[in-house]
Amino acid sequence: MSRGGGFNLSVPERWQERRSPWPGSSTWRYLNSERWLPAPLLSAAIKGCLLREGPHGSMWAAHTDKAGVVTGWEARGPQYRGFASGGTKALFRLGVEPALRLAVTEAAIDAMSLAAIEGMRDGTLYLSTGGGWSPATQAALRELASRPDARLVAATDANAQGDLFAARLRALAEDTGCDWTRLRPPEEDWNETLKIREKEMRERRERGVPHSHRPRQGRLRPAEPALDSAGRDVGGSEGVMKD
Repeated sequence: MSRGGGFNLSVPERWQERRSPWPGSSTWRYLNSERWLPAPLLSAAIKGCLLREGPHGSMWAAHTDKAGVVTGWEARGPQYRGFASGGTKALFRLGVEPALRLAVTEAAIDAMSLAAIEGMRDGTLYLSTGGGWSPATQAALRELASRPDARLVAATDANAQGDLFAARLRALAEDTGCDWTRLRPPEEDWNETLKIREKEMRERRERGVPHSHRPRQGRLRPAEPALDSAGRDVGGSEGVMKD
């Protein structure tokens, strides 16, 4: 039940009722400590009104339509995963529009993890379908991919379901005449990739091993990644990144 006293509020109204996370809040601790998402990225997502405090330390990550209206939210916590009751899956959108590089993941946490790994790459919109392929999601992706010079990046999980989503994205790209790339995480998903890399770098620092990419305080640091030395997606158009 909402703090307003019932279930009669609209989806956007229910979203507005919840507080944004803040440093030290239960949702912040979950995302920063358990999911290893860096503070600068969380601050950017909060500034963009993309995150809310869910019940019991869970995270709400907004799905919006092209006008920016909240249609629902991915809900994820230490022991919970779901989607807003009465909501509609569209797209979680992190980045500045109109970006032409469209990195599509299956979960908001993976979209934010890839953004952290790439250091919030310029010209990129980090998207999540919320693990679904609703008519609203397909329509939103089609509209974004139909813009001149748009490029779909299938950054879905490195498993059978991720490959199925990637195939759908490729079909959509071919249908709209948009460029397409498969960007496969080295681990099963981008959050697992981020956690392993952050833990390895923390261990290096604790052992006193210098790291050439040590970040300045308060800035995102791109990890050695998913991108080649020239900053291009590995595999090129219609390619598949090798693990």
